[in-house]
Amino acid sequence: MKAIVFHQYGDPGVLQYEDVETPTPGPGQVRVRVAATTFNGVDGNIRAGLMQGPMPLELPHVLGLDVAGTVDVVGDGVDGLAVGDRVVGFLPFVADGAAAEHVVVSAEALAPAPTSIPLTDAAALPVVGLTAWQALFDHAGLAASQRVLVNGASGAVGGYAVQLASAAGAHVIATGSPRSRDRLTAQGAAEVVDHTATSVADALEEPVDVLLNLAPVDPDVLTSFTGLVRDGGVVVNTTVWMPAPSDEQRGVRGIDLYVRSDAAQLAELVARVDRGELAIDIAERVPLADLGSVHARAATGALSGKVVVLAPGA
Repeated sequence: MKAIVFHQYGDPGVLQYEDVETPTPGPGQVRVRVAATTFNGVDGNIRAGLMQGPMPLELPHVLGLDVAGTVDVVGDGVDGLAVGDRVVGFLPFVADGAAAEHVVVSAEALAPAPTSIPLTDAAALPVVGLTAWQALFDHAGLAASQRVLVNGASGAVGGYAVQLASAAGAHVIATGSPRSRDRLTAQGAAEVVDHTATSVADALEEPVDVLLNLAPVDPDVLTSFTGLVRDGGVVVNTTVWMPAPSDEQRGVRGIDLYVRSDAAQLAELVARVDRGELAIDIAERVPLADLGSVHARAATGALSGKVVVLAPGA
């Protein structure tokens, strides 16, 4: 089968589109014929070798944390999945991923794919959707009527966070550029702060209960975010190379988010998509053979929005 593989860590040039052996599922696993995967920012860090400590890999390695596709082989001991089932999933960081024609996955990691959108587009849901869900509900305990600030709301995670927080009855304040204002408002933001024209601190009229930071801000700016949160509130941070700030005297907690695969949560996100309550936003779709160019654009900061990567024949 065709796959995007790297045999050594390095710049985007180490990614090769080549033939590799088609995998066979073991007990408790299924093989998925990939319709699409995606590019996530962490993929570039993994390829560059920056994540070897927490994510030791056996090289060569196939990237691709998100998968949407169709089950085509079922391993021993698998119940609840059959050949022909359309599924989505968040794959382990250290296993070979879905930037290939086929991938082997633990059956427990998969959820039924949405039926209301193309299967390829469903690949844009797992990693970023689960990141938003876990930040807001698992870690922040977001409740109706609370005020939540989503810093970096115009990115892929931010779009889901704004939608989910708004649906939960929160008052959502989103930061973004002028070109993202209309989209963020449509997603449910009650206020949109133009971060190109004013600081977040100057724009807030009162403190927030939850501050979700999704943007690679300066360390001093991240530290200052505790001052925007009311006593007893929480700062949830996804830029984990900079620890989340806290203020023990005021009971403000700082939480660094490491997203995890959760099939039950993913199934809930899928259900919301099919009920029309959660929109999937895709910036572009590219063929698998072009994934290296996506990494190259991301390395220069020229990538904006969620990129879906289409497997051959999808």
